[in-house]
Amino acid sequence: MQEITSKDNRIYKDATKLLKKKYRDELGLYLIEGINLVEEAFKCNQEIRTIFYKDGYDGPRFSVKNAFILSTKLFDELSQTEASQGVIAVVEKNVVDLNMFMNLKGANFLVLDRVQDPGNVGTIIRTADAAGYSLILLIKGTCDIYQPKVVRAATGSLFRIPVAYIEDNDALVSFAEKAKKKLVASALTASEYYYDVDLSEDIALILGNEGNGISEELIQKSDIRIKIPMEGNIESLNCAISAGILLYERIRKCKRD
Repeated sequence: MQEITSKDNRIYKDATKLLKKKYRDELGLYLIEGINLVEEAFKCNQEIRTIFYKDGYDGPRFSVKNAFILSTKLFDELSQTEASQGVIAVVEKNVVDLNMFMNLKGANFLVLDRVQDPGNVGTIIRTADAAGYSLILLIKGTCDIYQPKVVRAATGSLFRIPVAYIEDNDALVSFAEKAKKKLVASALTASEYYYDVDLSEDIALILGNEGNGISEELIQKSDIRIKIPMEGNIESLNCAISAGILLYERIRKCKRD
């Protein structure tokens, strides 16, 4: 196995580019780090281009054509974790064709409207996967799902649940109509509580920006508006907590029925 010790090595330089969104978008690639994530990527048949092992790594080796050993200095510069397990992989982004979701009767979709905190986004993706949602749509302005913090927080769900960006509110409304999904907006001004509405099937649940919530335009264009009851002086919940409550309403309803 070839060892890379120079930061000028072409393969290493190409990998470091993926620390920036510009190059992730341009090349259609991103980085994953850690034994569990790499193992999960293989289980989910992700296209793994390259694997880098830290010098001295004694964990499991993965079967891939392009595998290299990085000097400790170079590996630490590429790593985005404080206590790295010594393995990083370059993975191809999944390409999502929204036309495939036009006739999924009963399926639920999730929409994130400009949610920006990477930890929140990764946690929400993981929760949507666990709650049996079929697609996640990200309105332009939502953070890059392939940045390291999102990838770590999603813990492999990016490999399993399709995630795609959608340009704007009008594009979302048009897609929801064609896919026969009701747009459901979570809004403090809503008159109905989430448990009084059937969220078990054929909805596109919208969650909004951490500070400003869902855009007023999108709230007005939604078919259903719901809220989570809160007592005391609390005005809002963390975005990922709200997501967990609302996403799991599908599971609760399906299990009860």
